[in-house]
Amino acid sequence: MTLPPHELDKIVAVTLDHYNRGAEDFWAGTRDHDVSQNIAALLGHMDGTPPFTILDFGCGPGRDLKVFAEQGHHAIGLDGAERFAAMARRHSGCEVWQQDFLRLALPPGHFDGIYANASLFHVPGQELPRVLRDLWTTLKPGGVLFCSNPHGDNQEGWSSGRYGSYHAPDVWRRLVAAAGFVELAHYYRPAGRPRPQQPWLATVWRKLSPADTDAPSRPDR
Repeated sequence: MTLPPHELDKIVAVTLDHYNRGAEDFWAGTRDHDVSQNIAALLGHMDGTPPFTILDFGCGPGRDLKVFAEQGHHAIGLDGAERFAAMARRHSGCEVWQQDFLRLALPPGHFDGIYANASLFHVPGQELPRVLRDLWTTLKPGGVLFCSNPHGDNQEGWSSGRYGSYHAPDVWRRLVAAAGFVELAHYYRPAGRPRPQQPWLATVWRKLSPADTDAPSRPDR
């Protein structure tokens, strides 16, 4: 079923209201999460000499945005929640754009890398190809996209006041590849647990340019 525009507007408004109302609690519950594996996955696949220009897509209160800035990169945050955007500016000292994921206005060919940690799963499935193409467009040729999302059985809907889409790993890969990316690596989180206890799938992708042909995917880790 295709969601009409008014339903998409509702999804955005209710989900952002959830995060705005719970911004302080969210920050208290996530500020100490160790996502160094994810940050390293993005940076480790980027070509060229740092510092890099990085978009933290769905930066929340700015935890990881600050890490990128402290490492010397030109880091820009993006979040749809007004309170998160304000918190991220204060915490990181970085530029933060407040933009609805479904109404992105991104400069073309601007970023070396995009870090989308626990953010793209909020995009309704029917809109995801367009959003992924927006991210492809804002990357420089050869740029890298990192994503981490909870995976599932291709169900989507409301959970605890937020809308989420939970793609099966093979479906997720097809969607991102169709947007013009080639997979570089993937792994499941949290690390060190049996697969049934690893609800998060992390994937790393490179923007294909006309000179590219194919790149081998690395095995599960």
